[in-house]
Amino acid sequence: MAFVIEMLGITKDFPGIRANDDVTLQVEERSIHALLGENGAGKSTLMSILFGLYRPDAGLIKVRGKEAKIGDPNVANALGIGMVHQHFKLVHNFTVTENIILGLEPRRGLVVDRKTASRRVAELSKLYGLNVDPDSKIEDISVGMQQRVEILKMLYRDAEILIFDEPTAVLTPQEIHELMGIMKRLVKEGKTVLLITHKLKEIKEVADTCTVLRRGRLIGTVPVAETSEERMAEMMVGREVSFHVEKGAAHPGEVLLEVQGLNVRNPKGLLGVKNLSLQVRAGEILGLCGIDGNGQTELIKALTGLAPVESGHILLGGRDIASTSIKHRLDAGLGHIPEDRHRHGLILDFSLAENLAIHSYNRSPYSHFGVLDRAVIGANAGRLIEEFDVRCGQGGETPARSMSGGNQQKAIVAREIDRSPRVMVVAQPTRGLDVGAIEYIHKRIVAERDNGKAILLVSLELDEIMDVSDRIAVIYNGEIVGLIDAAGADENELGLLMSGSKRKVA
Repeated sequence: MAFVIEMLGITKDFPGIRANDDVTLQVEERSIHALLGENGAGKSTLMSILFGLYRPDAGLIKVRGKEAKIGDPNVANALGIGMVHQHFKLVHNFTVTENIILGLEPRRGLVVDRKTASRRVAELSKLYGLNVDPDSKIEDISVGMQQRVEILKMLYRDAEILIFDEPTAVLTPQEIHELMGIMKRLVKEGKTVLLITHKLKEIKEVADTCTVLRRGRLIGTVPVAETSEERMAEMMVGREVSFHVEKGAAHPGEVLLEVQGLNVRNPKGLLGVKNLSLQVRAGEILGLCGIDGNGQTELIKALTGLAPVESGHILLGGRDIASTSIKHRLDAGLGHIPEDRHRHGLILDFSLAENLAIHSYNRSPYSHFGVLDRAVIGANAGRLIEEFDVRCGQGGETPARSMSGGNQQKAIVAREIDRSPRVMVVAQPTRGLDVGAIEYIHKRIVAERDNGKAILLVSLELDEIMDVSDRIAVIYNGEIVGLIDAAGADENELGLLMSGSKRKVA
C-alpha cells in the first residue's frame, strides 16, 4: 500500500515533557486521515513537525516514498504540505487577497499585481466552493470565512497535503457542516487531508482513517467506518466515557442574577441586545442558545463589564452592577469563563501559576502587605493542575502562551470553578476540549449548581445546552424569543426558535 506521508518513530521532547514518544503515522493519498487525542496528547506537535515548525529528536519522515528533511515551513510548502493553524495567522487590516499572497506577491515590474492575484483567488474560491470575496478585509468577515481564507492560502501555494489543526473549535454548527463539505470536495479534487481533532462526530462524518494518540504515544490506527464513537473515545481517554450528563433535578431558589430591559450596542454602533430581560436562580443552570452573532457576545460583555450598557439594569444579588467595574463585579461574586480565552481569559505572557491566581493576587494568602507569596501561588497551581488534569511541561511555571488551546481552556475553567462565585457566566466552557475533559467540566458545573450557585451557560453546542441546562432561553436578533424547560426541549423546536421562525415563552 502506497502512503503519501509516513512519519516513522517520531520522538520530540520539550522541557519537562515528551510530546511525541516513538509515534508512527502513515497516511494514504486522497483520503481524510483524522488524528485524535486528548488535549496535550501530542497531535499538534506531530503535525507541526510535519509542517517544519519543529524538528524531531528522533525518527524520519517520508513524503511520497522519499525521505524528507523538513527544516522549516518553506520546505514543507515546496513539498506540497500546507497547514491551517488552530489560531489563524492573518493580518486583520489586510484584504483577503493581500493575506493570501503575502510572501508570494506577483509583480508587474516593481509593483504588486493585485488584480491578477485577486482573479486567481476568485478562481480558486469558485473551484472549491469557498465563496470568499477576494477584496474583503479580514476584520470585516466572520471567523468561518477567515478559516476559508487560510484554506485558500494553502491552495494558492499548490498544497496537495492539507493539515487542519482543530478547525471547528471556533465555528458555528452551520459553518462546521460547510467545512466538512469543503474537506470532501478537496479530496475529490485529489488532495489529502490530515484532520487534528477531538470531536468524534466530525471524525465519523468525514474521516476514512483515524490514528489515536494518548499522552504522546500511539494507541492505534483504525478504519472509521468500522469503529464506534465509544471505542474511539475509550482509546483516546483510556477508560469508558459517558456521553450524557448525569444530574438530578434542580431545586431553584432566590433570583441571584436578573437582567431588566437591557440594551447594548455592538461594535458597529447598532443595538446588539434589545430590551432583554431574564432571571437566573440559585441552584439552576439557565442555558442561552442561538445562532452565533445574535447578541450573545454583547450580552456576555455587558454582564461582565467588558462593554458599556446603553440602558437597563443588571442585578447581582439584588444590587445593580450595570455601571460598576469588572473588578467590583468579580469581588461581588460574579464568575466568568469567557468565550475568547486569549483576549479575556489569560495573560499569555504570564505563567500558568500567575494566571490561576490572577483574580486573587492582591489578597491573603496570595500576598501579604503588597508582596506576592510565590510559594502559595505555586502550591495553588499544583493543586488545580492535578485536579483538572491541565497538561503542562513545567508545572505552574509553564508560560500560558506555550500550552495547547484545550489546556489553556482547562486552566480558565479550573480558576473560575475553584473561586466558586455565587453567579457564573459560562461562555463556551468546553470549546477545544476532548470528551474526557468535557465530561469532567460538565460534572463540575452541575456540582456548582447543586451547591446553590446560579449559572448562565452560553454555548453554540446544542447538545451541551440540552444536556446541561435546567431551563433554556433562546436569543434571536438580540431578544429572548423562547424560554422553555430543558427536560421537554426538542432540537427541531430550538432550531425554529433560533432562526426566528417562532416564539415561545412559558
